[in-house]
Amino acid sequence: MLFFALIAVVAALVAAYISIHNGIVMKDNRCDNAWQTIDAQLQRRNDLIPNLVETVKGYMKHEADTLQAVTAARAAVAGAGTPEAKMEASGALTNALGRLFAVAEAYPDLKANSSFMQLQADLTDTENKISYARMSFNDCVLEYNNAIETFPGNLVAGSKFRERQGFTVEDAGVRQAPNVQF
Repeated sequence: MLFFALIAVVAALVAAYISIHNGIVMKDNRCDNAWQTIDAQLQRRNDLIPNLVETVKGYMKHEADTLQAVTAARAAVAGAGTPEAKMEASGALTNALGRLFAVAEAYPDLKANSSFMQLQADLTDTENKISYARMSFNDCVLEYNNAIETFPGNLVAGSKFRERQGFTVEDAGVRQAPNVQF
């Protein structure tokens, strides 16, 4: 009888271990999926930017610095190799786009241009999707980190599962609204 009780306890422990491990793996995979959603939206934004820059170039010949900043920031996002580097580069691109739209306010003909208006609307829509995807990613990361840091998940996670970094805004310029002056 004691033998069967011992077998039942061991089986219950093995089942609990497997269940906790599988839960952590599913949360880890959900984080990867949420990051891929962000990455897809960042790529969409990167694809829209060359058209926006070309549309704006004709109107803003003496605003070359702003256009160069947007182009350089876009290249940094495209060239980032890690999620952390992509997060940082994305913040810089958001800041550069904010400056571009602030400068565009001084050009009434540009603001009336239908191509510019459509691109601006597409970029705004994409920025909203990126914002939502970042929130979703951060929720996934929080859930995953809680799973590997709390008992008994921390025993199962051991050293195999590492803490993930959520999407944060590092650049103070990204947190501030652009200053529009005429």
